[in-house]
Amino acid sequence: MRRVTQPQTGMFALGTAAHAYLEFDARPGADDDLVPAVARLREPRTTMGGVNLVAGFRPERWARAVPDDAPAATGFDRAIVGPTGVTMPATQHDALLWLSGSAYDVVFDAARAAITELAPLAGVAEETSSWAYHHDLDLTGFIDGTENPTLLEAPEVALVPEGTAGAGGTILLVQKWVHDAPAWEGLSVGEQEQVLGRTKSDSTELDDRRPDSHVASTDQERFGAIFRRNMPFGTVTDHGTMFVGFSADQARLVAMLESMAGITTGAPDALTRFTRAVTGAFYVVPSSDALRRWVVDDARLGEGEA
Repeated sequence: MRRVTQPQTGMFALGTAAHAYLEFDARPGADDDLVPAVARLREPRTTMGGVNLVAGFRPERWARAVPDDAPAATGFDRAIVGPTGVTMPATQHDALLWLSGSAYDVVFDAARAAITELAPLAGVAEETSSWAYHHDLDLTGFIDGTENPTLLEAPEVALVPEGTAGAGGTILLVQKWVHDAPAWEGLSVGEQEQVLGRTKSDSTELDDRRPDSHVASTDQERFGAIFRRNMPFGTVTDHGTMFVGFSADQARLVAMLESMAGITTGAPDALTRFTRAVTGAFYVVPSSDALRRWVVDDARLGEGEA
């Protein structure tokens, strides 16, 4: 039986209540050392203290490190701007650590340890902490992830297929969306449902939804399926949604962003009247096997030197 390349399992670890997203920029002169340092960080601590750790890299950085095993992807280096000015900003960084667990104290400790270990090579450029809200709601009050594939289906949607460069890995889009809560909460439930294109009580798609509704603008039957792990973030007065989307093909994610900005139809996603993206980055999340190569190679090198 042919061995299947193993993904980073933390991306499928549903039910975790506390999350931290750490985006790093490499320090001058550390370009060649960042990938192996992150690989060493992740491998022995994948579930340390009940914390899942998923690591990703700027696509170009991963391609330089592993030119024979890099999926087709590019960094988010240019903003996507729609005809009415709706903008998906580009805030690309060099590496990402996504930590998740049952409680924030263990996530906090693991995140601090990771930052300390990487400090000689990279500094934190963006940090966001997230938490579950009423199990599966986002901060609009609607159910999030209704169109997500099941865990049985998710690998087919999210993972680069076997026999392809980057097999077992995935392309990750991370965006922070800040909500205009007063404006959103000033709408009636019926108006909110028209903006989303779904009912609020049970997330049923509306037959009479408006053509610029969020459902219409992100229709996965048009753009291709993705696997989402969105989470709420922020404080009572400043909050929103961390969009965390995985795909085997970056083109699906780009097409979705262009549609939301209004490039596809000329009309932006109606939801962008009430929330705006303030960050945007793509990361290659390699397979566990690909990361393990660095740890094994380092161990062999150490034995040779000894």
